Amino acid sequence: MTQTVFIDGAAGTTGLEIAERLAGRSEFSLIALPDAERKDAARRAEALNSADFVILCLPDAAAIEAVAMVTNPAVRIIDASTAHRVAPDWAYGFPELSAGQREAIAASKRVSNPGCYPTGFLALVAPLVAVGIIDRGARLSVNAVSGYSGGGKELIARFEADEDIGFRSYGLNLAHKHVPEMTKGAGLVHAPIFAPAVVPVYRGMLVEVPLGFDTPTADAAFDALAAHFEGSALVSVRRAVDESELLLRKSDEATDRMELMLYASSDGTQLRLVARLDNLGKGASGACVQNLNILAGLPETAGLRV
Repeated sequence: MTQTVFIDGAAGTTGLEIAERLAGRSEFSLIALPDAERKDAARRAEALNSADFVILCLPDAAAIEAVAMVTNPAVRIIDASTAHRVAPDWAYGFPELSAGQREAIAASKRVSNPGCYPTGFLALVAPLVAVGIIDRGARLSVNAVSGYSGGGKELIARFEADEDIGFRSYGLNLAHKHVPEMTKGAGLVHAPIFAPAVVPVYRGMLVEVPLGFDTPTADAAFDALAAHFEGSALVSVRRAVDESELLLRKSDEATDRMELMLYASSDGTQLRLVARLDNLGKGASGACVQNLNILAGLPETAGLRV
């Protein structure tokens, strides 16, 4: 049976990529509003309440407004904004995060799609916190670089107009909106110090967490990550040995996979944990489609670039 999907915010980068992944799939039929009606409250409300699934690709305030417009109890919502990522009555849409998370998503009518940076951070940190390798009271730092497409149309236009930009650091007030999501998702007592940046590539992302221990911990950390993601169709783990550099290339292809890498000092006491993902794939649109598949009871990777 074909099920209907309404993407509210379909003209944005995330919405367009979701629609691309759903194109040609017989399981879903997209409800689309003409350009002139996308901001018409009555037409939006009609679309929001007539769809089997709603995907919100909106700024936070608009996403909250859209949720309030849904009065049909049968409608199931995936919110790609930050608005509901730490809300207690929303399932967190990272099925690989912990045991039972996939089932929680499948049973929910409200799913918050993870942020791109938190996806990498949580994949690296949450499994190690769960087994006690990282203490819940640890004060962590996370350094990350993303392609400029993650900033939406305005940042895309800025980077494409100003080719002189080589590196853009931001979040300098240490109050980035992804930090609460990182803290809660990893089960940490203290918020991590988050240092995000944008580089002049369209898509792609590296998220790095440096760690230091008093005793050799590299083997235990790798084993814990490998065990946690064993059998995952979208997340792989590898022990990086004898590598002198790690690159993001402008020609990197779109993907919905994520690769986790562990680099270690010779004595195993210092680690650099790195997640490489597509900020528009597993970091946004690919994750939305993965969650949609779970909600619809379909194969999890259907329509994804694996």
